[in-house]
Amino acid sequence: MNAALRIHPFYLISALSNYLPQNISAIQKHDRIFLLSLEERFSTKRNNTCGYFNNMTINYITVGIAALITALATGLGALPFLVFKNINHKLLGVSNALAAGLMLGASVGLITQGFEYHLSRTVIGVLIGVAFIAFTHNQIHGRDDLHIGNISGADARKAFLIVGVMTLHSFSEGVGVGVSFGGGQVLGELITTAIAVHNIPEGLAISLVLIPRGESVARAGLWSIFTSLPQPLMAIPAFLLVATFEPILPIGLGFAAGAMLWMLFSELIPDALDKTSHSTVATVVSISITAMLLFQKILPQLGQR
Repeated sequence: MNAALRIHPFYLISALSNYLPQNISAIQKHDRIFLLSLEERFSTKRNNTCGYFNNMTINYITVGIAALITALATGLGALPFLVFKNINHKLLGVSNALAAGLMLGASVGLITQGFEYHLSRTVIGVLIGVAFIAFTHNQIHGRDDLHIGNISGADARKAFLIVGVMTLHSFSEGVGVGVSFGGGQVLGELITTAIAVHNIPEGLAISLVLIPRGESVARAGLWSIFTSLPQPLMAIPAFLLVATFEPILPIGLGFAAGAMLWMLFSELIPDALDKTSHSTVATVVSISITAMLLFQKILPQLGQR
């Protein structure tokens, strides 16, 4: 492995801090390269446009590995439960409220990012996402034979929805990784790092639903990783066919946001209100959504510090 490949992604962020825009969606918008041919994308070597890194290897294999790293990072969200093992009825309500706030913050971020690409397509995606998850909920409503790991009954239906929603959400993130590598190694590593770190609280949101309902920490971590497996699956074709995937990206972002919004308002928040006080739910949701939005805002700026 050459010296350039050993450079940490956050060093790349620092090296670019003099000219990178302040948010990830703006970076993607300004730096995409859509006119590279399919033959060029299959090549084993491509010159990087940044003077720091020449003759870097950028192909579908390295893009797939980068996206796989983002998927594995999701499993880290289950680690706090190695410390917090005893979860009572009230704490379950707090967990649902915390998961709802994190998902609400993620949904706002997805819609905002989608608007950077195409406003109407994002709105269409939101509507399709809401309709899809509502239809899915109606199909599994009353299914007591449903099982997710060690979870069954009504809790399994909630777990199924949260796992399904977050898995669908990962398709758009995978496209984002592939599209970003179309703009070069530096841009690709920047976006990959951002998504990998962003996946950790998403894994926490999944674990907050699964573990209090009887799933083990290890299995919750594996379920979290499972929800992100579409990222490497979608990153490779998106990298090879950037011009084809870029127009549908805002629809995917909106779809994921709409599905998450329906899930949190229909399932997580009512469940939280049933298990703890309204004041506690309001406080936890407010703090967690603020933390998630703040996290999304400061992440692209970490390299400047």
